Amino acid sequence: MADHDLSGFTRSTFTHAGATRELLRTGSGPAVIVMAEIPGITPKVLEFAERVAAVGCTAVLPVLFGEPGRDPDPRSVGWPRAGRYLASSLWQVCVSREFTLLATGRASRVVDWLRALAAEEHERCGGPGVGAVGMCLTGGFALAMAVDERLVAPVLSQPSLPLALTPRRAGAIDIGPEALAAVRGRCERDGLRVMGLRFRGDRLVPADRFALLRRELGDAFVAVELDDDAANPESVLAPHSVLTEHLVDEPGQPTRQALDAVLDLFRTRLLEEGPAGTA
Repeated sequence: MADHDLSGFTRSTFTHAGATRELLRTGSGPAVIVMAEIPGITPKVLEFAERVAAVGCTAVLPVLFGEPGRDPDPRSVGWPRAGRYLASSLWQVCVSREFTLLATGRASRVVDWLRALAAEEHERCGGPGVGAVGMCLTGGFALAMAVDERLVAPVLSQPSLPLALTPRRAGAIDIGPEALAAVRGRCERDGLRVMGLRFRGDRLVPADRFALLRRELGDAFVAVELDDDAANPESVLAPHSVLTEHLVDEPGQPTRQALDAVLDLFRTRLLEEGPAGTA
């Protein structure tokens, strides 16, 4: 796959608390914040955003790291270039104080900026609320954003923080206890549903992390767990990225069914239901 020239996307910026970041945007209707995985907003992430726009939503992609549209696939660009790009994106994250990779019971500072972005996009785009998809490193951000009642459709795709280097971290997720309690309260009070996606063999997203979410959120946590052999076999990476790299975009395929479930969540919560989350 070649680099994406970003045609069909408009570019702008958003500033909050002194931090300014670039945004890409496509579509119209209620907003869905699409937060990319490492190494950044790849062509496959942009394809996912286009699917979000096709159901009648505005896909808003904050540039948190990496170079938008750049193809990281070593089969297309060669292993040296792909490796340098991955290392560059990881370095941006590691040296930034906005991201917390190891600590348990704490969200990354960038979540405050993302909550402000969601509030701004709700004001701009209207609708009953905002959706959010976090992928890998950003997966738990969608959960932490859901303390705000404007976030009505959170999706955690392969949430990988904190890095599961110890059993304690494997059974944790990057959100503070007060924020998690607030999300749990919304689930009980407002009928909020939180969707999580993972491959069963993915060591970056251990089963204990989803077990935690089941304990904390009960039936409000909708877990989509796929066998590893459902992943796209053409990928050079181990099964991980449900909605992008490892998607098999064919009817009846488990990853395609997972994608359809995510889009159905946005359709139901943002286009068909009222502000209180009831049809």
